[in-house]
Amino acid sequence: MSEEARGGPGLVEVDVLEHGGKKDGERQSMDRRLFMQLLVFDCPPSGDVEEHTRALIAALEEAGIAGVVYEDANAPYGVALLTWSEDAAHFVTRVRPLFRMPGVRGLVPRHDFTMLGRSYSIGHEPDLEHALLHRFVENVTNPAWPWAVWYPLRRNGEFAQLDRAEQGSILREHASIGMAYGRRDLAHDIRLACHGLDAEDNEFVIGLVSDELHRCSHLVQRMRSTVQTSRYIVKMGPFFVGHARWQSKGSAA
Repeated sequence: MSEEARGGPGLVEVDVLEHGGKKDGERQSMDRRLFMQLLVFDCPPSGDVEEHTRALIAALEEAGIAGVVYEDANAPYGVALLTWSEDAAHFVTRVRPLFRMPGVRGLVPRHDFTMLGRSYSIGHEPDLEHALLHRFVENVTNPAWPWAVWYPLRRNGEFAQLDRAEQGSILREHASIGMAYGRRDLAHDIRLACHGLDAEDNEFVIGLVSDELHRCSHLVQRMRSTVQTSRYIVKMGPFFVGHARWQSKGSAA
């Protein structure tokens, strides 16, 4: 790390890079990450939800914006849009204008379900670039996994005060369960950090995708018994449950 990154003698160290495991003998580091945003809407009761959904898909295709359109399993007038980009301005300059277009501007935002987060490393990724920029896009755009459950969460301050070794042990228990589901192709996760990005002060956004909805539910249930969830998570949700109506081919915008 450079003297500038360390901040100089007596100053707090600052390192904004993402780090992975060693590759070709060198530890991987990148100053790139992927932002993902979920927007949830209600179609006006007087409107035609099918017409609005088709208009949203047409607008995405015309603009060439990668994403997923979900139909809300818990709300008959609900529809959601997931988009992503390395450039956070994408959501303002390209996604936001979609909702001024005819057929789309009538959708009513469900603000308490908005989720925005960024990919992050845990320090051991064998292929850091794939983990940060591609894996989650592959998960959400896989047509074999149309079901999705998205939710934010926040841990309590007590977890932040634990030493790194104890934190690592707790996180490994949690991660091992998720990896077990992934290895068996039962459910696959998307993990995003949202510190300072979430209106309700949540810290993480989690997405689970699968071919069957009960598998996502089962994974959430299984996680409840971990030390992290049972002792250190103070808030989870709201939960958005959707079925993919349209998925782009997956390239990042």
